[in-house]
Amino acid sequence: MNERVVVDPSTQFLGTAADHRVAAQRAAEERAFERQRALDSQTDADATPQDRIRTWERLHALGLPLAATHPLLAVIATQTRLTLMDVRDEQQRRRLLGRASPSPQGS
Repeated sequence: MNERVVVDPSTQFLGTAADHRVAAQRAAEERAFERQRALDSQTDADATPQDRIRTWERLHALGLPLAATHPLLAVIATQTRLTLMDVRDEQQRRRLLGRASPSPQGS
């Protein structure tokens, strides 16, 4: 006797429209709070430049440009409250790490 529990998917729609509006508003506020927290962490004076830049990359879904003269470097420096030199130092650090370690595909 193998009994299967069947869950009615329509149960997720129970509640009033007002309940759903409140839940949606709460979710939006939580997302905004988390985003603000992440934005704050990209300028945290206690965080390393490496951590701040990684946070910036995650928030903006962009990677640190490879070119030392890329215009985005100034934007990253401003938004992370780092100097342009700090950002270029991180570029250099990553370049050196990339050359020092074998590629993930073994080529």
